[in-house]
Amino acid sequence: MKMNIQEAVSVVGLFQKVSPKALVALAACGKLRQFVKGEHLFFDKDQVETIYVVVSGLVSLYKTNAQGEKKVIFILDQGKLINEVVLQGTTASVNCEVFETAQVLCFNKYDFLDIMEHDFALTKGVLDSLSIKVRRTYRQLKNTSTALRGDKRVVAKLWKLSKDFGVAGPGGTTITFNLSITYLADLLGLKRETVSRQLKALAQQGLIRIENGRITILDCDKLCEFFKAP
Repeated sequence: MKMNIQEAVSVVGLFQKVSPKALVALAACGKLRQFVKGEHLFFDKDQVETIYVVVSGLVSLYKTNAQGEKKVIFILDQGKLINEVVLQGTTASVNCEVFETAQVLCFNKYDFLDIMEHDFALTKGVLDSLSIKVRRTYRQLKNTSTALRGDKRVVAKLWKLSKDFGVAGPGGTTITFNLSITYLADLLGLKRETVSRQLKALAQQGLIRIENGRITILDCDKLCEFFKAP
């Protein structure tokens, strides 16, 4: 559903505790844009003067290695601040690609900083956003350790995706977007063939079901037990 700028600002969780004056200022300086799947908002090392916030849809942040292989770091959905790091005055440190058609709020970073200066709730929201990303990065570093078996890495990622993007139903918890084997491999930094083999094994053990590009966790508790098992 297409929103106007005032509606978009009002539904973003980041802005829920800011003052009415700050809300007016954000609506006055912000722009609402729509991006389609596969578009990039910015690339690694770009000089970015815009702060982006997801209103609807999904975007992913990723890095590429020297061989051009993609490693997805985060998938961000409604209300998530995409690139708060550019407030520091440095270039972008990741690539940002639209994963599912998205509406995105765009703010000039200097206008955004000025509003932050006069509204502590907004500043606190930005700090909280950064803190969440740091914590998630720590968790990813743990789960991508070479000491962790490939199947457990797949299980850990599926469990997290089901928590962030899952909808519970009578048949289990279904991740609500099409998650291709290639993209899951990009999330994990593994070969596609390895991930495909692990998913088939998990399905044969009755832990997951894959239908029409959607992955369903049949029992999250059993998935956790699998991860914790020696």
